[in-house]
Amino acid sequence: MCLFGVGLLSISAKLLAGEEASRLKLSRRKMLGWFPVVTMNSAQILEQWLAAINSHNLVALTTLMAPDHVFVDSLGNRVLGASSMQAGWRAYFAMCPDYWIRADHIMAAGDAVLVAGEAGGTIDGQSWSTPAAWKAVVRAGSVVEWQVFADNKPVYEILLRRRQ
Repeated sequence: MCLFGVGLLSISAKLLAGEEASRLKLSRRKMLGWFPVVTMNSAQILEQWLAAINSHNLVALTTLMAPDHVFVDSLGNRVLGASSMQAGWRAYFAMCPDYWIRADHIMAAGDAVLVAGEAGGTIDGQSWSTPAAWKAVVRAGSVVEWQVFADNKPVYEILLRRRQ
């Protein structure tokens, strides 16, 4: 099957050489209104995800989440659904207005992406940071699952002071 004339274009390009082939490709694209579709791999989607977290961009986070998104915190608690997580991120960014993730290593295989780095921010005027790792599952351009592996003791200690 020839989608947007791509089959014809590649056959013609093989028959022509150099500059003439380039002119054919350009004129064929102009005629068909065809522009190459850029698809992103899982690691690239994750980089957008991390940028959205670091800029506290709820619209971008929600757009990148699959409707059936699953968040798993470092204690194994699960939050289901993009709308629930939009509210969760909003509350977390309100509590920790300068929350950040630094990704030192990103490793992707298929739809799984592993990140190792550090997270931190400020809660109630107290700065904190901790080594952390994350696992993302990315399918069809959406983050289906986001799991956190971190020692949250620094955060728990700050929150404990709220109760005293």
